[in-house]
Amino acid sequence: MTDPETLSVTIVDGYVDEPAHFGVPPYISTYPRYAAGALVDAGVPRDQITYHTIDRLRDEPDYWRDVDEADLVVYLGGMTVPGKYVGGTPAEPDEVRKLAWTANGTSLMGGPVKFGVGDENAGATETERQDLDFDFVAKGDVEAAVFDLVESGLEGFNNRMRDIDEVSRWAQEGAFIVEQHPNHPEHLICELETSRGCAYRCSFCTEPLYGNPEFRPPPTVVGEVDTLSDYGVKHFRIGRQADILAYGGDGEAPNPAALRQLYSGIREVAPDLETLHLDNMNPITIVEWPEQSREGIRIIAEHNTPGDTAAFGLESADPVVQEENNLNVTAEECFEAVRIVNEEAGWRPGEDPADAPTFGDDAPRRLPKLLPGINLLHGLKGEREETYERNREFLQRVYDEGYMLRRINIRQVMAFDGTDMSDTGAEIANEHKQLFKQYKKQIREEIDNPMLKRVAPPGTVLPDIHLEYHQDGKTFGRQLGTYPLLVGIPGERELGQTTDIAVVDHGYRSVTGVPYPLDLNAASMNELTAIPGIGDSTAGDIVVNRPYGSIADADLGTEFDLSQFVTTQPLEPAD
Repeated sequence: MTDPETLSVTIVDGYVDEPAHFGVPPYISTYPRYAAGALVDAGVPRDQITYHTIDRLRDEPDYWRDVDEADLVVYLGGMTVPGKYVGGTPAEPDEVRKLAWTANGTSLMGGPVKFGVGDENAGATETERQDLDFDFVAKGDVEAAVFDLVESGLEGFNNRMRDIDEVSRWAQEGAFIVEQHPNHPEHLICELETSRGCAYRCSFCTEPLYGNPEFRPPPTVVGEVDTLSDYGVKHFRIGRQADILAYGGDGEAPNPAALRQLYSGIREVAPDLETLHLDNMNPITIVEWPEQSREGIRIIAEHNTPGDTAAFGLESADPVVQEENNLNVTAEECFEAVRIVNEEAGWRPGEDPADAPTFGDDAPRRLPKLLPGINLLHGLKGEREETYERNREFLQRVYDEGYMLRRINIRQVMAFDGTDMSDTGAEIANEHKQLFKQYKKQIREEIDNPMLKRVAPPGTVLPDIHLEYHQDGKTFGRQLGTYPLLVGIPGERELGQTTDIAVVDHGYRSVTGVPYPLDLNAASMNELTAIPGIGDSTAGDIVVNRPYGSIADADLGTEFDLSQFVTTQPLEPAD
């Protein structure tokens, strides 16, 4: 029997994206942390556990020797919702097979990959269960499989689900693994699990396959944050749950007391955290229990950081699609939930929460504390041409009645075994692909762009933009958080750095910004012309007549308040 103390283990993170779980960088999902904790709990020494992302293996091939030489290789991955990613590229099936072929030791695969594998990580696709040539595939919880496999001397395991005591213990014992992530410590956000499973049974969703909701008590989540903080983590997202408002209750009704214990506890053990965001919030909860939900939303907005997003799974505003797919919220109910979140959390730092929702010239130039995000899914059973128009009308109504959405997520369905959509597959999505493209373009132009101007008007300050890549003479970056805005900054700046920016222009789902505050005495022509009201001629005059002792000295005569964007650094005295 293999002694756990002699084992060398390599964990490879191929990234995950589930309806209630995110793990593509800069996020790190719970899976590698829990797996590492299970290994330690089973007796494997920490210094014999190696963690790599799939991107690190791509970029630095020498690390493949850790896969080759390990006694046990654990692969974690699986995408059950389609997406496009900036911070990392999820593993493709051929890469996962290469891991299995390279491993000379025992190989184990787990995570949402157990639900199925497609030809690519995209919408309008069908999946099938595959072992991808691994010795073992965890059909239950991969962290439980890791623990049992080590305890058995690498002989095997039962496909079981872990319990609350185990996951709470493993979450803290495996926190050390974050130090091996390439983004650690500054550009890493940890996904936190409060529960999993769902009380509802939408046709397409894999979350109900985990069963009914099961909650981790607040002290266990707070303890995990405390430990992660000790390892240098400052960014957290409470994203691993189907409905944050239902946390600590019966799976459906809100429990504000549990939310306060959770959020206040996190703030107490991590007072210097820089990001505290969430993901899923079920609009039907808000409609069914409005007063408890309002209290819960106020608690979240009191403790979170600005720019937070509560993803609403409307999926379709068409009643035919809603009925055929067992969707739990109507368009009217979702609109009411949008209104309530706007009223309780659509305020910006520096103003009275009672004034929410706020936007326009008098609003503080920071993102609102918490806004809804709308998920729309196409290719569902019963979808027709009218479906697209009903969705568009819903979004237009939200805008016309003066509310805000942080983002609109429009996707096509992925079909997985075990869900009701498995019979229909991607047939409807493929039939409607051209209609889908036209409709998506219309939403981006007619809704997304004006909505973004409302949420983040010119002059809005976005702190701590992490600079990620160059394109077309610009530098692009994002804040850490839930669905952060992509920001384009004129010029090519050093990557890997952070900077504060002020918004100057808007795309459909991204903004242009200039460093904040921008020094008139040092700004480039590209930066100056990006500011509203300053064209090439004015920018040229600014450069020629520098330096300035104050903004007033420049006498620019623009209609915008330039103090929102620029300053003048004190002039150095002559020698």
